[in-house]
Amino acid sequence: MELTGSSYKGEMKDGKMDGKGEYTFPTETKYVGEMKEGMFHGKGVLHFPNGSKYEATWENGKAKEGSFTFADGLQYQENDWDYCDGHDRRFYSERCNGLRPAGESQLTDLHPPRVIPDGCYDCGDGFYDPNTRVVSSYTGRFLRNAGTFVRVGVKTEFIASWLPPRMRTAGMMGHGEDSPSQKGTFAAARKEEGAPHVAVTNWWM
Repeated sequence: MELTGSSYKGEMKDGKMDGKGEYTFPTETKYVGEMKEGMFHGKGVLHFPNGSKYEATWENGKAKEGSFTFADGLQYQENDWDYCDGHDRRFYSERCNGLRPAGESQLTDLHPPRVIPDGCYDCGDGFYDPNTRVVSSYTGRFLRNAGTFVRVGVKTEFIASWLPPRMRTAGMMGHGEDSPSQKGTFAAARKEEGAPHVAVTNWWM
């Protein structure tokens, strides 16, 4: 286990994990539960670094049946799953606290919503700046260049075709009375800055 970066604390038999124990992977994912002959066997839980977990009944190292719980407490259902399935796109907080009145939008599940720098877009893992054509992390670390250059006659144009039309941008609140209405449009990035015009209504559809 030392060679792989893993560690184990618990009962052993004949030099193998056997009984109750705690096995930690190099990724910091941790299994806590029953073992048999060096394998997960019986009832055990996988705890992931992000706070989610997978509880299952194991047989010779393989999960036979179990349930996954997200870090925010939402439990995944293998059958009859109706959360973010294309038909129900509500946030977790909306499922817990109910939908907001007509005319109010909830554009993020963060409380409070993340503040977006002027002229930038929220990509989910960072901010896209059409001026620099770069995606940076929320802490300012460079992540990647974005978009492609195409030749049109004698002119070279920058096409940010990957830019999802539903990205939040500066000026859009996260939720509540100060949020734009569901008919509000995204602030359009100027074409000379490298990003296409973005104007989206009915974003929830």
